[in-house]
Amino acid sequence: MADGAADQVLVEDVEDLKAMLRAVQAELRDLRESGSGRNGAADERGETAGEVEAEQEESADWQYPPFLFLLEGDQRDAELRLLAEWVEGVLVPGCLGEASADARWCHRWIEHWDAVGVLHAMWLAWQELTDPATCGYTGPSIWYRDHYRPHIADLRGPGGPFAGCTKGEHRTGHRLPGRVPSAWCTPEDDI
Repeated sequence: MADGAADQVLVEDVEDLKAMLRAVQAELRDLRESGSGRNGAADERGETAGEVEAEQEESADWQYPPFLFLLEGDQRDAELRLLAEWVEGVLVPGCLGEASADARWCHRWIEHWDAVGVLHAMWLAWQELTDPATCGYTGPSIWYRDHYRPHIADLRGPGGPFAGCTKGEHRTGHRLPGRVPSAWCTPEDDI
């Protein structure tokens, strides 16, 4: 294609984009004017008082993501129940193979608090990445690649939280760290 023809195609593309932008802006204007039931004059951004109030109310209701370690009381208990349903109903039967010496799994996983944190993080990612409305149809693949594989390898590996557990024996204490030396503690404190 000659340079003149390429320039003409580029100019046409830019003009098409400008037309599309004008159409979207007009549609937004129409929506603001007709769909919001105007509760007062518009502010400098074109929002009505009702829209501003709704936006402020929505931001006041927003909370941080419900990561388990940040929750307390009934909220934590409810989240743990939902996590257990997901782990036992989706993850274990659908994703995990048979436990072995190289790929351990503890049926009492909920007693391994470090594993619970990882599993909860995986579950939060699963909720987001299996919803086509938030991630399209590639979300499950991303979840397997970025969340499932690395975390399961760590959880089930020889240095993971289930390393001391076998099919016949469960131990949670094997992963607890010893006392960390500190400027706040003296050797006499150990007595």
